[in-house]
Amino acid sequence: MLIKTKCFGEIDIAEDMIIEFADGLMGFEDLKRYTILYNNEEGKKSSISWLQSVDEPALALPIINPFLVKEDYNPVVEDELLKPLGDINEENLAVFLVLTVPSDLTKMTANLKAPLLVNADTKKGQQVIVENQDYVVKYNVYDVLKKKKDGGND
Repeated sequence: MLIKTKCFGEIDIAEDMIIEFADGLMGFEDLKRYTILYNNEEGKKSSISWLQSVDEPALALPIINPFLVKEDYNPVVEDELLKPLGDINEENLAVFLVLTVPSDLTKMTANLKAPLLVNADTKKGQQVIVENQDYVVKYNVYDVLKKKKDGGND
């Protein structure tokens, strides 16, 4: 399937690479279909990927594995919110955080409060609000990512 993107041009993706978010994402409730694009530079896998809307070329959200920015990330989610994903387990559940990347990169933040959960088997996704009171919407990640990169742990 050929999709148009603003940032990456036209990309051919397999149908089984489309993730369905039945409720859309916060702020983008009408857009339900996405794919994850990986930005590989110099043969290295980048820490940051892109959640690209299949239906809106201009919408590509930077996402990251939460354990790269907060090693002890352990979101508490109400079971009812997980039902749309189908049967999930440690092997098929992927968790991502949405990043906000302003022009001043030192102010880059990750949303710990509303992660994206994806069942890799069913290709169903859900953005949820976690119950953890100490998780914030704007968690500064610049220093953490810089330290990992400088240490060669990228």
